[in-house]
Amino acid sequence: MTGDPKPRPPLPATLAGLPRYAAEAFGQREALADGEVRWSFARLAEEVAAASRAALAHGVRPGDRVAMWAPNSREWIAAALGAIGAGAVLVPLNTRYKAPEAADILRRSGATLLFAERDFLGTDYVAALHASGEDLGSLRTTVVLRGDATGPALDSRTPELRTPELRTPEPRTPDSRTTLSWADYLAAGTRIPDADRVARAAAVRPGGLCDILYTSGTTGRPKGVMMTHAQTLRLYDSWSRLVTLREGDRYLLVNPFFHAFGYKAGVLACLLRGATMLPETVYDADRVLHRLAAERVTCLMGPPTVFHGLLAHPERATHDLSALRLVGTGAAAVPAELVERIRNSLGARDVFTAYGLTESGGVVTVCPTDADARTVARTVGLPLPGTEVRVVAPSGGTLPAGEPGEVQVRGYHVMRGYLDDPAATAESVLPDGWLRTGDVGILDARGYLSLTDRLTDMYVVGGFNTYPAEVENVLLGHPAIADVAVVGAPGYRLGEVGVAFVVPQQAAQTTQLTPEALTAWTRERLANFKVPRRFVLVESLPRNTGGKLLKGRLRRAARGEETPPA
Repeated sequence: MTGDPKPRPPLPATLAGLPRYAAEAFGQREALADGEVRWSFARLAEEVAAASRAALAHGVRPGDRVAMWAPNSREWIAAALGAIGAGAVLVPLNTRYKAPEAADILRRSGATLLFAERDFLGTDYVAALHASGEDLGSLRTTVVLRGDATGPALDSRTPELRTPELRTPEPRTPDSRTTLSWADYLAAGTRIPDADRVARAAAVRPGGLCDILYTSGTTGRPKGVMMTHAQTLRLYDSWSRLVTLREGDRYLLVNPFFHAFGYKAGVLACLLRGATMLPETVYDADRVLHRLAAERVTCLMGPPTVFHGLLAHPERATHDLSALRLVGTGAAAVPAELVERIRNSLGARDVFTAYGLTESGGVVTVCPTDADARTVARTVGLPLPGTEVRVVAPSGGTLPAGEPGEVQVRGYHVMRGYLDDPAATAESVLPDGWLRTGDVGILDARGYLSLTDRLTDMYVVGGFNTYPAEVENVLLGHPAIADVAVVGAPGYRLGEVGVAFVVPQQAAQTTQLTPEALTAWTRERLANFKVPRRFVLVESLPRNTGGKLLKGRLRRAARGEETPPA
């Protein structure tokens, strides 16, 4: 019958086929709006194909690790999907990392190609890596996504590649490292027949790795979480349906692409459902408010701090936000009042919370968008279809509804393991497939999950996982600090913030341990979200008779529930 919607093609088996699927399913619909640049889904597929041919030209082989250390942009999307289409495994890096943190992941992941930027929030990533003197392992090519590629190369003995030539994959030595612009990178791909690109994409297998996202452990050493194409596509097809993302939605992507929620619940979900992507390089309440109105945004997701900022903005009432219908939040405590205000003041009728971790592909549960405010605020919803969730006692037995215990997850989307770390994998994934989350929670009689605490010390700052051991190790390098313990405490804007209890060296000068001095010390060595917001000087840290640190007491002190230790 005329007028019936065009039937969609079957979902692709791998991410390598996703851009072409979206082009066939949604054609000339707007896929991306990035400044003055507008791409249809068909045009986006062409851009990704060009990036994929470039990857082949520069010697990217199936299984190679390709790293992304750059903010949200159309170039990020094209470069990442192009590399995946060439059979590579994507390794996103946190844009707040310092050079030693990024170099550690580049080295351990075996990344051969890096996409980066020379100027983001005042940081030149390429120059920072060069100046750090860190071992970069197998890295041989760095591509500057936006702006000029000139500046320090990653190896001063190697002249910058101004006119790209076809590259062979060997040898992979420091002497072969080059730095080039995005335009030069793409130019090399024009020599590659498109049939070669198509053949490479067709060779990608559903069970092969599509990405390795790094997440810190309680030891503070980042671990690479391995996920496959089949897991990722099934998970985000399911997620996007549950949260009601749909064709024609306009999705403002403020979550960073290095995070599963930005890359997978953002870019991939939009390609699966036909939603328009509007990438933002960094969250700024003024700019976001303007874009919400100017672009008629229908979908916005982020940690509670995003919505606190919008609701408190003095010019909110002067902007037309009537198109906004879908809001997703989580990664921190969500007050019921915030849910009500999002619905009533921002006008988004569909609001949901969710829970997940990198080791589960980013999602475990979703709270229905039409649930009452109390349910949305106090629970993280129901398990995804095909996902089991149980609450376990220390003895290992499954607990009944209403009893708190460790949350464990089993399903098709549990990670394939940590890269090159079988011991850590065995600690996290039990022989029968249950993933230990380290979170304490309660299942109610309806099957809704509520999170109450953590077995691990990890806390979440503005949506970013922060692990005290990593922060403590940096602070212990301070010459005036004898001992230190870091805990998370509630913070209105960021959800949680770090509080450091510091024991000074006996000969320490007071001026060395002011909050300003300690903030500067850690900020030079760690990403900003990891820097404690409060420093408390104490004579000693509380420990039991066996010498174990009593972090429970410190958490209560950080919350103001008891006096800090002397």
